[in-house]
Amino acid sequence: MIVGLDIGTTNLKAGLFDETGNLVRSVHRPNESRLHPDGIVYYDPDRLWANVSAMIAQLAEDNESGAIRSIGITSMAESGLLVDRATGQVKSAILPWFERCSIRQARLVEDEIDVFEHFRQTGLRPSFKHGLSKLLWLKERHPDALRSSVWLSVSSYIAFRLTGKMAEEYTLAARTYAFRIMDKQWDAALLRHFDMEESLFPPAIPSGEPTGRVTGSVARALGLNAGTTVFQAGHDHVCASLAVGAVHAGDVYNSMGTAETMVGVFPVRTLTEADYACGLSFGLHPVSNRLYWMGGHSYSGGSVEWLRELIGVEQVGYEEVLGWLDGVPAGPSGIVFLPYLAGSGAPLPDSQAKAAFISLTARHGKGDLLRAVLEGNAYQMEAIRRCAESVSGGRIRLMRVVGGGTRNRHWLQLKADVSGIALEVPDIPEAALAGAAITAGVGCGLYASYEEAAAGGTGYGKLVYTPDAKRHKLYSSLYEGQYLKYRDMLRS
Repeated sequence: MIVGLDIGTTNLKAGLFDETGNLVRSVHRPNESRLHPDGIVYYDPDRLWANVSAMIAQLAEDNESGAIRSIGITSMAESGLLVDRATGQVKSAILPWFERCSIRQARLVEDEIDVFEHFRQTGLRPSFKHGLSKLLWLKERHPDALRSSVWLSVSSYIAFRLTGKMAEEYTLAARTYAFRIMDKQWDAALLRHFDMEESLFPPAIPSGEPTGRVTGSVARALGLNAGTTVFQAGHDHVCASLAVGAVHAGDVYNSMGTAETMVGVFPVRTLTEADYACGLSFGLHPVSNRLYWMGGHSYSGGSVEWLRELIGVEQVGYEEVLGWLDGVPAGPSGIVFLPYLAGSGAPLPDSQAKAAFISLTARHGKGDLLRAVLEGNAYQMEAIRRCAESVSGGRIRLMRVVGGGTRNRHWLQLKADVSGIALEVPDIPEAALAGAAITAGVGCGLYASYEEAAAGGTGYGKLVYTPDAKRHKLYSSLYEGQYLKYRDMLRS
């Protein structure tokens, strides 16, 4: 048996998987953030460990199918904390990726470096989200905080609590902005420039390499066998893409939630100016000799919820929302919606971008507005997909889609019609958990490789949405002739 852990922004999840990759049991708890009196949002490390350890203990107690041989951990990217190198004592709260306290420090970093050259080394642009910016904020606020400290991601912190060993998996190390993905090393020169030591970070390891084994005292407390192996499965979106088998060039993982993310794979190569211009982020993929590209839209499902609440006389149920869409014909709504209620991401990152409805008439009703919102989100993701094709050098032939948005059959068909490629919705209820279990399975030898795990087709009962050729032609014309034109006009 294998345990997968997913340390998310709003929820903590733990799953027990058998050796065929099936999810036997799962438990969830909220991941409750707190607000400091000075306005900083944070997570309490001890509270996080208490919740995670309780979930592991519950799965171990309920397990009747044999010993738990390994644990895989995935988590939200960029979030981290300081731990004392010698004693292991926590020295800071967990600063989440979305906490904007380090905006000024990110601008300082941008002013001090060659941004393009650093992109070639990290696959990223400067951001308040990154560990480096957070560390500069902590250093300014508490000058002694970094002394004898180590910065750990949330995954590496939980792995440390289980094993007593400190290490950082490549995909999360890269989100610090201080890790050179091509060299697979911490950027010592950059850290020295900002008066930091390389020892501020633990050894970096690839996905599938063990962090360590659960210590005897922790094993006894949680009901595990001493020596249970612990693996870090890294960035949650990259990890989830493993579960749907998106491990080959041309396959894409698409997560549809409040935000929407695409992740794809391509062979390792030097990053270029074209890669930089596309607005995507890049990093080392768990599959050897592969990079991933990633693009996100921060308010995809969020814009659907926004409209639902805005035009509903009372709280509108999900079935009623689908009913609105049932009442309008398939095909273009006649409305252009620019979906930038919370700024725009790739391929044209702009935190100040604004949303708009264009071409509204008195004949349009609720269903038309909702369909327009879905179209606008689909256009934004199509822009990311086309950009990804240009930088990865190959045709994207398939998208495997997970998340809450997959409950909306109209949205999925519309996305297929806009993109002109098939969408598969695998029957995998918890993709990130399954990806964490796959990583642990590869690490402990249950699978020979990530490719073998993908070929096994774990959970691959699926729905398939294929594009309608006539609607695709219409949408392609509208995307080129209206959506891109209005988007660029509003940016100019």
